[in-house]
Amino acid sequence: MKITLVRHAETEENFLKHIQGKSNCLLNDSGRRQAQLLKMKLENKHFDFCYMSPLVRCVETAIILIGDRVETIPDKRLVERDMGSLEGRPYEEYNKYRFWDYDLNWNKFDVEPIQDVFKRCEDFLNYIKEKHQDKSILVVTHGAPYRALRYLINKKKLKGKLYDGSIKNCQCEEFEYK
Repeated sequence: MKITLVRHAETEENFLKHIQGKSNCLLNDSGRRQAQLLKMKLENKHFDFCYMSPLVRCVETAIILIGDRVETIPDKRLVERDMGSLEGRPYEEYNKYRFWDYDLNWNKFDVEPIQDVFKRCEDFLNYIKEKHQDKSILVVTHGAPYRALRYLINKKKLKGKLYDGSIKNCQCEEFEYK
C-alpha cells in the first residue's frame, strides 16, 4: 500500500504560533496558496482514496488538493491532539513540557496523552491496511497524527521522547506500508 501523508495548510493560528488542537480553523490566504502549490506537485499522482481529519482545515486542504478526483472520507482518528487548556495559547507554552515522551504519557493541562494519539493512529492504519491493501491512499491530517503515523509506518520503537522536529504546513511524504 502506498500512503501519502499531508499536514494541512496554514491557518491564521499557525501563522500566529497559537496552539489549535481541536479548534475548527479555516485556512488563511497563505495556506490556500500552499495547498495550490502542493496540488500541482500531486497532479500526476494517482490516489484511490483520500482520508482526512474532519476538522475544516484538513477538509479544505484535501478539497484543494484533489477536488472530486477521488472519494474523500473523514475519519475522526485523524483529528489533532486534544490540547486541553493549552488550546489557543502560544505554542512555546506547549514546548516547555514533555508531551512527546511516550513513557511519561503526560496529560498535564488535560492534553491528550501521547499513547492515546498513537493508539488511534494505529487503529486507523490497521483499518486502511485491511480495507485497501493494494491501493494508494492520501491522508490529510495534523502535526501530531502525522508524526505518529510516520513513526508507525516506519515501525520505529515507541520509547522515550518521540518529538522529531517540526512538521511544516502542507508537508507531504510518501511511504510504502506493508
